[in-house]
Amino acid sequence: MRRVTPALALCTLLVAALPAQAADRHRPAHRETYGTKAPYAPEQNPGTYEQPPAGFAPVFTENVSRHGSRAATDSDDGDLILALWDKAQTAGQLTGKGEEFGPKVRALQAAMAKTGYGSLSGRGKQEIQDTAVRMAKRLPSLFAGIARDGEKIDVVSSGQGRAVDSGNLYAAALADTDPDLKPLIGATRTDKDLLYFHKSAGGAAYRDYIANDKRLAATLESITDQPKTHQAARSVLRRLFQGAFVDGLSSADQVAAAQAVHNLYAIAPAMSEESPDGTGWGMQRYISHSDAAWFGYLSDAEDFYEKGPGFSDSDITYKMADVLLDDFFKQIEAKRAGTTDLGAELRFTHAEEIIPLAALMGLPGSTEPATPGEPYTYAGNPWRGASVSPLGANIQWDVFEKDGRYLVRMLYNEKETAFKAGCTPISKGSKFYDLDELEKCFGRN
Repeated sequence: MRRVTPALALCTLLVAALPAQAADRHRPAHRETYGTKAPYAPEQNPGTYEQPPAGFAPVFTENVSRHGSRAATDSDDGDLILALWDKAQTAGQLTGKGEEFGPKVRALQAAMAKTGYGSLSGRGKQEIQDTAVRMAKRLPSLFAGIARDGEKIDVVSSGQGRAVDSGNLYAAALADTDPDLKPLIGATRTDKDLLYFHKSAGGAAYRDYIANDKRLAATLESITDQPKTHQAARSVLRRLFQGAFVDGLSSADQVAAAQAVHNLYAIAPAMSEESPDGTGWGMQRYISHSDAAWFGYLSDAEDFYEKGPGFSDSDITYKMADVLLDDFFKQIEAKRAGTTDLGAELRFTHAEEIIPLAALMGLPGSTEPATPGEPYTYAGNPWRGASVSPLGANIQWDVFEKDGRYLVRMLYNEKETAFKAGCTPISKGSKFYDLDELEKCFGRN
């Protein structure tokens, strides 16, 4: 049996060390202002992970991952702001920064068009590959055992291009850590009911809520239509356009244009490798931190109510994620029963699935819904899109066994994470849980 070459082993070791060094260097400043478009960075150095109890060995791992960093899904934001920019340029109404802004946006638009709208960027591809290598490095005996025993590795996606590509890249990077794994990794298959549930039959009630719920619409309108939004919008546009030009726009058009500027600012870090010098687009030059933070909050509020914990008297935004949580348990239960030949189950999906799953599971930051009549605010709620579901976000369960006893450890964005309140670990402060305890805690027995 072939083993990892020394060069590849060294590369793997270096990549695994990223959380303590390079990850911080590549983490954008004021990351929270990017919302769910924040690029991925692992949240813990694996050298600080708790060790499993004596005698317990890893026998299975499973994850669900959001696709990596990508281009914007369409050109709408760039088209909107460039139409205004062209008018302002013709009228001689650009500021100094505004003069720079138009060409910068055109270059970013061209880069995204070349990448493919909605497709993985260079950064996104690297994020996914690095995450796979770190998984292999964390569980070397598991993957050695998979290779030795000929166990299978299942790869499944939503069927959407960037999720399929993420699954393929992840699988290939995992195989590169040990060529003996390659024939054991199945072709990436599609399961929309599992990994695109917001658009499948199981999401019908949810889609009706998004389209028709009057309370949702009124809440989001009240959050957006605040004096601070209009002040921030004018502030954003005054960096680019002369005051007379901004005054000529309706209030609604000012807000829409400012949101477009923020959306371009937010997607730019995901496209850093496609920038002219590969170091970034510098879009923070065109929006102040305070304005970016406000529009980031508005974006988070929409995601909170449409995908996350939402209203305290309703579970419509996350109940449908039960199909995914159920699959996590089913895979481990099959392993314990000896009815599966899988050594790993790897899933690739979208923010629309990760955010509801985080709320359903009670993951950190997703434990507090909003009381009706008391709108979500940063001051009153810990939910932040950049932490809950950045691009490349992932939830992983590692399974360890000894003498028929199964323990589970959860990693959330590669940070050891306790299960929800009410689940009791094997010892105080531990991140290891008996499978029986988790089944009881989540009402599976």
